[in-house]
Amino acid sequence: MDIDVFVAAHQHEWQRLDALCKRRGRLSGTEADELVALYQRAATHLSLVRSAAPDPALVGRLSALVAAGRSAVTGARSSGWRDAARYFTRSFPAALYRTSSWWMPTMLVCWVVAALAGWWVAENPHVQASLAAPEEIRQLTRPGGDFETYYSSEPAAAFATQVWVNNAWVAAQCLAFGAFLGIPVLYVLAVNILNVAASAGLMASVGRLDVFFGLILPHGLLELTVVFIAAGAGLRLGWTVIDPGPRPRARALAEEGRAAIGMVVGLGVVLLISGAIEGFVTPSGLPTWARVGIGVLAEVVFLVYVFVLGRRVAAQGELGDVEAADRTDVAPAAA
Repeated sequence: MDIDVFVAAHQHEWQRLDALCKRRGRLSGTEADELVALYQRAATHLSLVRSAAPDPALVGRLSALVAAGRSAVTGARSSGWRDAARYFTRSFPAALYRTSSWWMPTMLVCWVVAALAGWWVAENPHVQASLAAPEEIRQLTRPGGDFETYYSSEPAAAFATQVWVNNAWVAAQCLAFGAFLGIPVLYVLAVNILNVAASAGLMASVGRLDVFFGLILPHGLLELTVVFIAAGAGLRLGWTVIDPGPRPRARALAEEGRAAIGMVVGLGVVLLISGAIEGFVTPSGLPTWARVGIGVLAEVVFLVYVFVLGRRVAAQGELGDVEAADRTDVAPAAA
């Protein structure tokens, strides 16, 4: 594309659109129709320039013009409770459901790896010795030892906040690292899963695996599910870099990236719930069956949210992206 020729051919349209945008609210019916038509044409011009001849100056000029045109056509919109409600009833569950083909296998593989690694640690004293000194292992695994007292080592509110921040950081890393072909995501997953497996193996080696599950399951089911979701979304984003499908790579990355990063808020809320369970339920005096039951209930409710509500809104065309009015206008792409 010859930029100079393109600009010369459409300059008068852009100038007319700019003039109409500045007069919005005082337009006749004919002028309003003209504004809409010119805005749509300018959006198409912007998409063409970005894909065929990404001149920074022209892209910036057209981006500002298209933004002004969108504001004039649709009117200014302020965020509020409607946006929050839409996010938690449509965007977030749809994003969870759409990425389930990635995070469900990720979760299954991680559980298998954790089980094998835990068994390996439990059955091999030399592996245990490589993890910690014998006295440290005894201090960790004995009744009333470090593993049990960890959950009551601080006031419940402070502890819940601490684990929430830590887990939210892990989930955010998984989502953000997806842009690097997903490779760092695998490292983050491995570190967290092997830490769980090592604790399980050490507790199993002294016949206290029941204590391990009694303390891990109340909060761990929901907490680890969120980590697997973040990892699956990150891996999906990494694969989009390799194979964007029928969409232009930049557009595919923008759409999938917005959906992935948009999940941070929702996953943070879910982790807040698991953190509250870890801070208030796990170390509580409730019987083991009650504590585990609370964790199982929280997990079931979340999975129903994903696979019932998420599936429904995804079938209606919801992508987990921002609203159409807030997206960049693009030209159609051939399949």
